[in-house]
Amino acid sequence: MADLKAIEAQAERYIRELYSIGVRFFRVGGAMGFDTMMAQRLFRLRTDMPDMKVVLMYPFDDFTADGWTDAEKALYAELLPKYDEVHRVAERGGSGAYLERDRALVNGSAYCIAYCRHTKARSGTAFTVRYPATGQPL
Repeated sequence: MADLKAIEAQAERYIRELYSIGVRFFRVGGAMGFDTMMAQRLFRLRTDMPDMKVVLMYPFDDFTADGWTDAEKALYAELLPKYDEVHRVAERGGSGAYLERDRALVNGSAYCIAYCRHTKARSGTAFTVRYPATGQPL
């Protein structure tokens, strides 16, 4: 099992580095796990970085109905009003909507912070990490 505290600390270092070079918009995909962990971290960092904007890019309306627990849905609802912008990517649900959201996150970004343990896997995260991007690696 990955050390989540270490992953979160490394991601925060990347966020601070990006902020120091002028990045102000940070986009997240809204999924439980790394996306939510990073959204929570970004919201806490706004204390030190008040001009930071946190943007939610969610795949489709009611995507939280896809197997989310009541606690996960409650956390999502709690975080929702904290975002500076909220954008739905696809009109309809399905696996294609998740991939469309992931591509929109990459295509609209100069830098990406991601967590993926198996880049050769067939998961959406692995696909996104392999997706051609024009951003700069940190």
